[in-house]
Amino acid sequence: METTTTLDAARHQHSRAVARPQREAIGQFLTPAAIAHFMAAQLSLGLDNRLLDPGAGIGTLAAAVATRLKPGQSLAITAWEPDTLAAARWPELLGSDTLPANVRAQLHRADYVAAAAHSIALGEAPVYTHAILNPPYQKIGVNSTHRLALRSAGIETVNLYAGFVALALLQLQRGGELVAIIPRSFANGPYYRPFRELILREAVVASIHLFKARDQLFGDDAVLQENVILKLVRGGVQGTVQVSFSRDARFDDVQHYTLPFAEFVQPQDMERFFRISEPGTRGALPFHHSLAQVGVEVSTGPVVDFRHKADLRAAPEAGAVPLLYAAHFADGFRWPRGGKKPDAIVRSATVERWLLPNACYVLTKRFSSKEERRRIVAHVLSAGAVPGECVGFENHLNVFHFRKRGLDEDLARGLAAYLNSTMVDQHFRQFSGHTQVNATDLRSLSYPSREQLMFLGAGLGRLDTTKQDVIDAAVEKLA
Repeated sequence: METTTTLDAARHQHSRAVARPQREAIGQFLTPAAIAHFMAAQLSLGLDNRLLDPGAGIGTLAAAVATRLKPGQSLAITAWEPDTLAAARWPELLGSDTLPANVRAQLHRADYVAAAAHSIALGEAPVYTHAILNPPYQKIGVNSTHRLALRSAGIETVNLYAGFVALALLQLQRGGELVAIIPRSFANGPYYRPFRELILREAVVASIHLFKARDQLFGDDAVLQENVILKLVRGGVQGTVQVSFSRDARFDDVQHYTLPFAEFVQPQDMERFFRISEPGTRGALPFHHSLAQVGVEVSTGPVVDFRHKADLRAAPEAGAVPLLYAAHFADGFRWPRGGKKPDAIVRSATVERWLLPNACYVLTKRFSSKEERRRIVAHVLSAGAVPGECVGFENHLNVFHFRKRGLDEDLARGLAAYLNSTMVDQHFRQFSGHTQVNATDLRSLSYPSREQLMFLGAGLGRLDTTKQDVIDAAVEKLA
């Protein structure tokens, strides 16, 4: 059977033959051989194995599973790949001339989602013992053909990768195993909650592998999304989750440890976030108040600038109010800033409802880089920091407020310090592996009491809060 060199040679040939934009358009990122073999090793093969490989590409994953067969074991592969160019390379790895007698392979050059959703909707019995996937990463519209097909099978999701995993899971027999490499974005956020609930309802989360360097896995495809390798077992009783880490796809520094399921999915968490902490980092936060109990709300910045293009102003002028973007908080707060982003917006009838009173708020960016020192970066906008009665907050900011009014200054300073602490950063990274910091994520955190935050803010008013150790020491004293 094929070696790692053979698998990677076939992958590189396809990548050279098909331009990257063409592959990206259909969400196709072929699996490197080292990852394929690592994934195949997660499957427990029996005597009679029936493998599903949807979105099979050139056949790398199925070929890697075939290499693991032992004498007396057989493998029947059912694969789906609608892309003509990728399917044309199938015989190179899994053609009848290359397979041993104990391996059979069938390739369907058709849409897996449509066929599988139809089969599940009809109530057809599951037939597969194993599934292995590197599904396409592609957003799907509310009324798209794929979205409607998935819905007919009882699956609700916003991206094809989650749809592929959900369908494959439902086509497994009880006790069947699924291994997939997918973006970590499914672990949190409201859009993937139905997908997480389906996993928890239909399967056991057996293991999950994380990579510390997110840009190393599909390096030649310039993929920056953080990916994980997830293993699910259909049915059964959930126990602990086996977690492993490596820096990259060489797997030469793998660390293993066991995570109690109550830490992986916290019982009180209605959003069902999947939380994966690294060994040596803090698990649950030592505080137990919700944001609502603190008397604070958080919302996405209400001004969507492209909807108000006629009202945007590059510089302050009469009849306009300050409009704040994340860029205004780069390297300290500065307004007006100039540059590409407008500094003001006209206080017109269509804009008025989206403005907030000029008061004290805590602001965080909605998008951050995994490589930044902290994932959540909070800033305090003091009352009067900008002129005028009102202020606009652009949609790429999260705004902490109370009933669309400002916060007490001490409360705001304490809340910002808490959000900027290493304690919160380590906790947030357990479930957030992508660039977004959503309001839902911020609501899911536990907070100190209002009184503790006020005390923290009052004390920090006399200290240098640009220093991380100062912030951390002050927050730790509250715990």
